[in-house]
Amino acid sequence: MPFNSYEFIFAFLPLTVVVYFLLNKQGWNTAGKVWLAASSLLFYGCFSIYYLPLILGSILVNYLFAYALSRGILEPRKSRLLFILGLVFNIGFLGYFKYANFLINNLNYFLSRDIAFLQIALPVAISFFTFVQIAYLVDIYRGETRQKHLLDYLLFVSFFPYLLSGPIVRHNELAGQYDDPALKTPDYRNIATGIFLFSLGLFKKIVIADTLAVWANFGFDTAASLTLIEGWVVSLSYTLQLYFDFSGYTDMALGVALLFNLKLPINFNSPYKAVSIQDFWRRWHISLSRFLRDYVYIPLGGSRVGDFKLYRNLLLTLLIGGLWHGAAWTFVFWGFLHGMALAVCRIWQKLNIRMNKVLAWLITFNFINIAWVFFRAHSWSDAIKVLKAMLGLNGTNLPESLTGALGFLAKYNVSFGGFLMEDFLHQAVPILLICLFLVIFPKNSMELKHNFKPSPVTAVIIATLAVTAILSMTRVSEFIYVNF
Repeated sequence: MPFNSYEFIFAFLPLTVVVYFLLNKQGWNTAGKVWLAASSLLFYGCFSIYYLPLILGSILVNYLFAYALSRGILEPRKSRLLFILGLVFNIGFLGYFKYANFLINNLNYFLSRDIAFLQIALPVAISFFTFVQIAYLVDIYRGETRQKHLLDYLLFVSFFPYLLSGPIVRHNELAGQYDDPALKTPDYRNIATGIFLFSLGLFKKIVIADTLAVWANFGFDTAASLTLIEGWVVSLSYTLQLYFDFSGYTDMALGVALLFNLKLPINFNSPYKAVSIQDFWRRWHISLSRFLRDYVYIPLGGSRVGDFKLYRNLLLTLLIGGLWHGAAWTFVFWGFLHGMALAVCRIWQKLNIRMNKVLAWLITFNFINIAWVFFRAHSWSDAIKVLKAMLGLNGTNLPESLTGALGFLAKYNVSFGGFLMEDFLHQAVPILLICLFLVIFPKNSMELKHNFKPSPVTAVIIATLAVTAILSMTRVSEFIYVNF
């Protein structure tokens, strides 16, 4: 039951909100939490009932680890050992379901073996709910958060707005909100703002991201080869599809949470406006960036070490970030590219060389766009196919209608007509330009949320976004990050 389905929009979500506030109105606060937790588990179980025991088992084991650590009766050495066992459980849990067959595949390749693959399916959202619990366990061990009742912990981990694709929430960000009496009655400003964010996110996903997906999927998965313009259309289509798909999901998640008077941390801040890779990671998937910084980069020593170790820490952190996204070497290489880029960015800062902002943005955006090619490709050959086209190594085609005006370019290996993407190009180029404009110049959704005021004008805007998106829902399409 994804966000972009009729069942969720017209049945599950309104029923969950109404019953939640009715229970709280009667003073049954615990019943309200039980209802939210049960609804969240139902939401998760709709993807596959077989996943439910896995997430419930993970929640129970982590709760027991946290309970033992929070009592403060263990010696420091035993407490540390228990904490390490908790980390090993979570990493092992994630590793078995997500990376076991990846490991077997590599062993078979490098050792010329024929080890049979495990018959396991990847549970939905395992990367997200495991990272949420690792963060909780670390915070408990450090004394930065307090242990709650099992019901509170269950609700914290499984709350359906962020369960599938984040944000990766820390316990302290939500703990007090569930019990705040002021948040137990409907707030019509929050409801209006939540509906606005949900409608905006739905529009981003259905109308924009799913349109761009057609061109990206054709170029990466179907076309045998591409020419220069097609290569750039394909890469930019995916770069923009990913942004509108994932930021659209996050807008919807924050909007749904607001319907319950709950505020989640922002996850995007116009990442394609970044003028450096460091700036990009402060803006893109902010909750993951924060997790990697607080629980990987800083424990490795962060920037409080010599230059070599600093660059090593950056590289290791982004390699882990790449592998977190998926069990494939293309993801690892994407992380490697970003790790190296962050190291270069640090060196550049040490040299204290200033660059024109427009040039800095152009270099940063093109690096991000090229790196996404490896992120999207299902294989190295798919990535090389698109990159060769972008570099012009497969030749350059122009529309046949330009033969008269630009025919002289034929002697420079420019041909006319014969596009594999002939049916797409006349739509793709202007739409890509519009999408680039939208991610660079206007205010982002969080800025719009901050300035949002319910009025007849905003009501018309919300209705237009929602109706346009809903009428465009010809099929249910997965959000990209649900697969991670």
